[in-house]
Order: sequence, then structure tokens, then C-alpha cells
Amino acid sequence: MSETAAGTQAWPQQALIGRGGVRHRRLRPSDHAFAYGSYFLMLPMRRLRQDPCTALHRNGFGWLSFHDADHGDGGPDALAWLEALLAREAVEDADGEIWLHCFPRVLGYAFKPVSFWYCQRRDGSLAAIVVEVNNTFGERHCYLLQGEGLAYGRELQARKVFHVSPFCRVAGGYRFRFMHSSRGGARTVARIDHEDEAGPLLQTSVSGQLQPLTEASARAAFFAMPAMSLMLIWRIHWQALRLALKRVPFFGKPAAPETLVTR
Repeated sequence: MSETAAGTQAWPQQALIGRGGVRHRRLRPSDHAFAYGSYFLMLPMRRLRQDPCTALHRNGFGWLSFHDADHGDGGPDALAWLEALLAREAVEDADGEIWLHCFPRVLGYAFKPVSFWYCQRRDGSLAAIVVEVNNTFGERHCYLLQGEGLAYGRELQARKVFHVSPFCRVAGGYRFRFMHSSRGGARTVARIDHEDEAGPLLQTSVSGQLQPLTEASARAAFFAMPAMSLMLIWRIHWQALRLALKRVPFFGKPAAPETLVTR
């Protein structure tokens, strides 16, 4: 299925839920691939300031919920943190919507390996993207993508500086591609490939079809996969065991970056 690089201004301007899947493939030294069903939130954070979504159960409890403290510096207002980050980094033209693509809390529990902040101009074009990464050691790091050529559908690059997996060195870089489409129903794909000095190493993606977030759509996603957050952690450790059995080299954890944000 082909994806377009259309902006999200064609999407419903409300909180959305995406249902789709996570794919991962390791190319070296042994081929290793898996794919799982998943669901996620796509939140227009500035609109939610003025028009809260009751189905989001923000900072509360529900089948699915969103907690500001799961992002940024762990404070009570994740959007305020993101706007302060953009100001510090001199991103002055993100004056449109800021969409947050993230996993929800499920029955109050969350593990969010990666979240994406799409920072738009008023015309819907991209001013910046912040890729927020968490590892299983409780550490967090953000990659700020900005500059000429930043657009949906185009390849973006960043140097890897943050430890994620003990089976990958902190070396090489990432290639990002974000695709949004409104043809045949709103859909999004976030792809991250990792390469080192020997070439392509990992290929990963998170994708799904989007629909308005309501109590009914949240409930349907929950009952389709009621233990998603716990399953994320379990699957990480299960795949780590499989890699160990394939004798993929293991690397110790280096110190975390001194700063939270890498441009």
C-alpha cells in the first residue's frame, strides 16, 4: 500500500486512536524479524488545551489514558515542556498544531519505547519533529529534527547517541521517514532504520489506521489487546532471549548523554 506525504490538516482535528502494528527486522549478524498488532494515540495537544477529550482520561484512570508525566521532564504539562524545548532550540515557526503520537497507558500502566511530536506551522507543514525515546533503564532522550527538507515522506537523519538495546552499540545513525495519508481513511506510518559503519542494521516501523478517540473506540482497542503495555515489556525481553540464543553480540550500557536533546 502506498503512502502519501500529505499533511495532517486533512485529518479530524480531534484526539485520534490508531490501530495497526509494530514491525521490526534485524539484518545482521543473523536475520531476525517480528511483527505485532498494536494501538496508539495521536493527540492535537494545543487543541486539547481548549477542548479536552473526556475519552482520554488525562492524568486519570481509564481503559486507556494519557499522563503528561510520561513525557519530557516528567512534569504536569507535557505540551508546556515541549514548547519550552522548541524555544530553547530557536524553533520559532511551530505556530500551528502540535500532534503527539504515543502509546497510551493501559489500566494505568505504560511503557513508551518511542513517541513522536509533530510540530506544525499554521499551514500544516512541519517546523520540527521531536523523537522521544525511552529505554528499559528508565532513561529518556530526544532527537530534534529540523531544517530544510523536513517534510512528511522525506528521509531525515540523526546520529545515534542514546543506548536502547544491549544488542546494538551506540554508534552509527538513524534514518527516519514519517508518512501521513488521508486517502481511504486517515493513516500514519513512522519508520526508523538504524545503520552503522557496516551498513543497514535494523528496520522498524509503527503504523495504523486512525479514527476519533471516543469511549467506544478506546474500549474496542482495549478489549482487542487488554494487556498491551505489559506485552510490550514481555516482548522486548522475549526477543532479547531469542537474540541471545542466536549468539548476537551483547554490549554493555554506556553512560547516558549529558543533555536531554540532540539536534
